[in-house]
Amino acid sequence: MNKSKLIVIVLTGVVLTGVSAGWFFRHYASSSPMADNASKQTKSESKILYWYDPMVPTQHFDKSGKSPFMDMQLIPKYTDNGEASSDNNSVTIREGVAQNLGIRVVKVQTSVFADGISAVGRIEADEHHLYAIQTRSAGFVEHLSVRAVGDTVKAGQKVADIYAPELLAAQQEYLALLNVTGISDVDSLRQAARQRLQLLGMAEGEIAAITKAGRANPRIGIYAPASGVVTELLVREGGQIVPATNLMQLADLSTVWLILEIPERDASRLKVGDAVESQLESLPEQTFSGRIDYLYPTLDSSTRSVRVRVVMANRSGLLRTGMFVTANVAGHRRQVISVPSEAVISTGTRTVVIVKDGQHFRPVVVSLGVEKNGQSEILKGLQLGEEVVASGQFLIDSEASLNGVLARLTTANNANEIPNQPTAMRESVKADTGIRAKVVAIDTNTSSVTLDHDAIAALNWPPMTMTFKLRHREQLKNLNVGDEVRMEVNIKPEQDVYIIEQLHKEVMP
Repeated sequence: MNKSKLIVIVLTGVVLTGVSAGWFFRHYASSSPMADNASKQTKSESKILYWYDPMVPTQHFDKSGKSPFMDMQLIPKYTDNGEASSDNNSVTIREGVAQNLGIRVVKVQTSVFADGISAVGRIEADEHHLYAIQTRSAGFVEHLSVRAVGDTVKAGQKVADIYAPELLAAQQEYLALLNVTGISDVDSLRQAARQRLQLLGMAEGEIAAITKAGRANPRIGIYAPASGVVTELLVREGGQIVPATNLMQLADLSTVWLILEIPERDASRLKVGDAVESQLESLPEQTFSGRIDYLYPTLDSSTRSVRVRVVMANRSGLLRTGMFVTANVAGHRRQVISVPSEAVISTGTRTVVIVKDGQHFRPVVVSLGVEKNGQSEILKGLQLGEEVVASGQFLIDSEASLNGVLARLTTANNANEIPNQPTAMRESVKADTGIRAKVVAIDTNTSSVTLDHDAIAALNWPPMTMTFKLRHREQLKNLNVGDEVRMEVNIKPEQDVYIIEQLHKEVMP
């Protein structure tokens, strides 16, 4: 009965995906005798780009030989179709395979982006068209033509009649001067009396009427200076008034203001004259247009927003003060380079798109601008006419990661990570897959053993010879060069340390 010893590596928490398994067999099948013919055929059809160590695939060598990192032969990297790729940071996928994977390619194109801003606001009266109706003489309101807030008036319409004793005395003085003759400068006195009536608030038409009739009018009329809506009614019939008393307020609503609240970060993108399109909840099918008239100089500290004033025509009267409005500010229109947003891969530390060059696919780091209607603005990284992958790029990204393509894009602080290691392998793990090995050397001073083991598919390792440390020194007892062993090993990739927990000798039939 033969004695033999086996190495068993227990691996927990790592799942070998179909992609990585395919990668493993594609790279290591050439080491088996069954693949010799296929290897010769590949060599005859393709050209060798470089040689590399599967444990350190980012390091390239100009000729074959033993790896300086591990006790194993370097593996050649071939091109497809016998032509060298112009970019080693690429993955090659044939057209038929690309179609089966559902890979869709689109061209980098130009799009028109508008720096538009959506905002909400409210309708307010145009403060340039607000009017206060007052009296300039003390007296009493004897009649009101307007009796309620919201009533509409026309320009020049009489809104009230008042009795003002001071104004009545001024009328009588003016009429008396009209009948005086034979006094020098009588015309100047008459003109001064007429101006006094005007200053006391008497309308020019009523002055002409008493001049023609020759008698004073105890009641004088108050007239609307403009057409509009009564927004305030401050007196009632019979009420006493004093000079400068407001009888009512009018608002001309033929134009209104739309006051928008724009976030602080967007306010700098707006300017006076920008077009604004707005909609009402009550009339969603109708659009109202206007232009920015004023940007308020103050910032609301509670909402961190800037008020923007938009002047809008309201001849139809559909826009009522107090209404809430949804508005879109068109902003500046510009042409940009863009790709579909689905083509962008965000890794958290960088943004990448997959560029197609013939049958080669390579990742390119890009800088993004804004996103509009499913298109992302490209600020840097792509040129017009280049082809990018819009769907299926994650399959290519996974393949590229297994080949170390995206690993080359990492920054220097990731340089100590083991290449091609799955994320789960970057922690200390224990493995056990029943791999056979043979003792090559024993070092009692360092408590380590060198083993010649078979391929370990779970770690993407080919057959090779490497040194492991022993957790327990006494395991070296009764161990000889040439023995076959079984072991359990803890792997700490971040320290590049492989520690044997248990080492067993077994008697094999």
